[in-house]
Amino acid sequence: MFFSLDPQERRLFQMIGNCAARLGVPAYVIGGYVRDRLLGRPTKDIDVVCVGDGIRLAQEVAGSLAPKPKVVVYSRFGTAMLHFEGIEIEFVGARRESYSPDSRKPEVELGTLEDDQNRRDFTINALAISLQENTFGQIIDPFNGLAHLEQKIIKTPLDPGQTFSDDPLRMLRAIRFANQLGFTIEPNTYKGLKQYKSRLHIISKERITAEVEKILQTPKPSIGFNLLFDTGLLHLFLPEVTALQGVEDRAGKAHKDNFYHTLEVLDNLCKKSDNVWLRWAALLHDIGKPPTKKFDEASGWTFHGHEWKGAAMVPTLFRNMRLPLDSKLDYVKKMVMMHLRPISLTKEEVTDSAVRRLIFDAGEDLEDLMLLCESDITTKNVKKMARYLEGYEYLKERIALVNESDRLRLWQPPITGEVIMRTFGIGPSKEVGIIKTAVREAILDGIINNDYEPAFQKMIQEGEKLGLKPVL
Repeated sequence: MFFSLDPQERRLFQMIGNCAARLGVPAYVIGGYVRDRLLGRPTKDIDVVCVGDGIRLAQEVAGSLAPKPKVVVYSRFGTAMLHFEGIEIEFVGARRESYSPDSRKPEVELGTLEDDQNRRDFTINALAISLQENTFGQIIDPFNGLAHLEQKIIKTPLDPGQTFSDDPLRMLRAIRFANQLGFTIEPNTYKGLKQYKSRLHIISKERITAEVEKILQTPKPSIGFNLLFDTGLLHLFLPEVTALQGVEDRAGKAHKDNFYHTLEVLDNLCKKSDNVWLRWAALLHDIGKPPTKKFDEASGWTFHGHEWKGAAMVPTLFRNMRLPLDSKLDYVKKMVMMHLRPISLTKEEVTDSAVRRLIFDAGEDLEDLMLLCESDITTKNVKKMARYLEGYEYLKERIALVNESDRLRLWQPPITGEVIMRTFGIGPSKEVGIIKTAVREAILDGIINNDYEPAFQKMIQEGEKLGLKPVL
């Protein structure tokens, strides 16, 4: 079978083939580019493997392009990369690899195309296109990858034990590809995920997290997380999430399975937002439930304070997963801590004061918080669902009205610490904080308007309570 090339591809591939011929090394396009083109998926990354020196081939190709691109060499890995017309092309020499049981760093030797295809993770990623003149465009498919593309199957080219032991990250990649492509994992390969899951301990958390985030960025991440859970892989790096699974029944009173509820919330959110950090918040929003779960004879199961407990757990989870300990952490922690606030306002008579506090506390993240909370409605009771959604629409209207009247979005008090110190002739002190807080609370409670003059008069009153007099 021959690969159908468009004119741009044909020119580029023929040029690479000609460069390889001048060096006397057979060359092939291999892996994800071949897979995605056959599936009709957009792709801009091309992997070229040659039976010889990949770095030298990259330099030869760069010299044939105008303008000549820069070749970035990764000598440690024997690879080189260049960019041309928006395409990233990586070159590597064909190799065979062998691994020790306690490391994923292989012993590498020069090899044949067959050796290189043997070391690939899945049959659909072992497909290669010949760039040799006499076989140009021919698809080389030693493991039935074409058939597996048609059948939508994820299968290892060799025995799963060898493939997953060599590089255990491939277990997460199998699930990620199944989720991204809508494929099924072949039974023997799926069995291998369970059997060799303990090998994952030799993989860095950074690489694990990268795969998890690719699953989070799919349209329906629950597919991947269910596979991660069922194979036991999720327990190895996100025990806070797996602890949500299960239903406990006591005296005829049971709570819902919070793991599957979480996945439903995540899927709901993915229909509304592609913000990966908000998706992290959806995944983690209920992690405080297991440690706060209690049974009350009268009311049944409770999870009081789980939003605060969950928020307190987020920093440790971020550190363990090597996620950024910066504003992204603050954002996810804030979303977890506040995820009950809007829904509580839909269950009571909403006051302007309560709405103001929600706007102030959520700040610029208010829309994201509302998306998360709306996604958290997972009841199967049609009447309850209609009532909850009606409550949310009413709350949104109230937020818009309060915002319009108070101009509280990205709100800053009209009285600053500098104004307080200048007015009373004092330096930085606890009195400044007390006065500033009192002014802010008076605005949030609707006692005074969010304008300079009433805020200034409130400042004077609060200063007098502390024995301070204006010096101006």
